[in-house]
Amino acid sequence: MSLWPEALYAAAAFLSGSIPWSWLLGKFRGIDIRNEGSGNTGATNLFRVCGRGAGFTGLFLDTLKGALPVLAAKHGVAGIAPSAGDWALAVTSIFAIIGHVFSPWLGFRGGKGVATTLGVLLILSPLTVAAGLFVFALVLSITRYVSLGSISAAVAVIPSVFIFEPDKFPVQIIICLVAVLVVVRHKSNIVKLLRGEENRFSFQGDKR
Repeated sequence: MSLWPEALYAAAAFLSGSIPWSWLLGKFRGIDIRNEGSGNTGATNLFRVCGRGAGFTGLFLDTLKGALPVLAAKHGVAGIAPSAGDWALAVTSIFAIIGHVFSPWLGFRGGKGVATTLGVLLILSPLTVAAGLFVFALVLSITRYVSLGSISAAVAVIPSVFIFEPDKFPVQIIICLVAVLVVVRHKSNIVKLLRGEENRFSFQGDKR
């Protein structure tokens, strides 16, 4: 059986995920965010370095680049490819996140994958996302650590997907995998948290 639709969706997801929107927004302002703040190429560092407007734009675009290819795979693209099965949808999801984390445009480096994972999960399981966002907002409001909020949200979505998607084994598997990936990508933040060296998040942003 031909696997071309599945391969097409996976390739499109990787390419979509690989677009380093937050880095591009920083460069548009004349700033390479890899050399500023935490050095991360994600929306949080963009927010910190370039302010709220740029940060929220980066967050939106990084979320969208995860959501769009998964949405296309789920419903198909008229005249181009049919909808993908559950397992192909899972593969598409992971390729979107891998594209962000290992962007070829940035020497196969990238961000933590939180916003892109959010976009993917919004299509796979909105209720699971709601549970994760609740935990993220709660932890962030109490501690002001974005990293701790992200890690806590990633841990929270694991039991949540079994509650909200009890009959979708491929979705359960992919959400567990991406949750683990998010936690692993935060290993340097975990070390900083344990040492008391992690930067707290300011909603004011940098005014540059």
